[in-house]
Amino acid sequence: MVYRAAVFDLDGTLLNTLADLADSGNELLASYGMAPHPEPAFRYFVGNGSRKLMERILPGKSPEQIDEALGRYKAIYEKHLTAKTTPYEGISETLSALKVRGVRMAVCTNKHISAAEALIRKYFPADTFDTFEGDRPGVPRKPDPAHVRIVLEKMGVRPEETVYLGDSGVDMQTAVNAGALPVGVLWGFREKDELMENGAQILLSKPSELLEKVDFVKNER
Repeated sequence: MVYRAAVFDLDGTLLNTLADLADSGNELLASYGMAPHPEPAFRYFVGNGSRKLMERILPGKSPEQIDEALGRYKAIYEKHLTAKTTPYEGISETLSALKVRGVRMAVCTNKHISAAEALIRKYFPADTFDTFEGDRPGVPRKPDPAHVRIVLEKMGVRPEETVYLGDSGVDMQTAVNAGALPVGVLWGFREKDELMENGAQILLSKPSELLEKVDFVKNER
């Protein structure tokens, strides 16, 4: 099978955002007089959107309290957004190689859309991705395939022509639900077993392996 498109998760796949997420979450906790969590714990807190992150680090809070915390968190995270975040080694080169081949590319993330857009614009050239989707009202979060279907429609490609890359079980479930090829990345926030248990068909230990393990057809742009 040859593929025409690659859709990427953002946190833990394209960008190492863990330190900024942890710093922001812990600043929020401090504002409530609560103890911080160690940075590695945030590997398991994140991945299902900012609201779910609030529910995980502030257990037992009412929906109204979560709403208030979410607003406060977004303001805090905006300050930390690019303080420590960096693209993973080899990501920029791999994206450039895919671009040369004419591969259609998009980002689908559960990160709230304003932060996702700011990060994409900060770390990647403007013409890298054809489109992107983040958490926004009216569209269900991953592992629901809605976001993937939206970007595929915009790019004019079918699910069976698409590779979906991510670092978590949620990402692999998303790929399966969308009908795309699930590719797990081992440099992100979660472990190999989680990726395999949730449907990963290919595992990558470094970004350049994508070009070795997946056949992409050259598209005319």
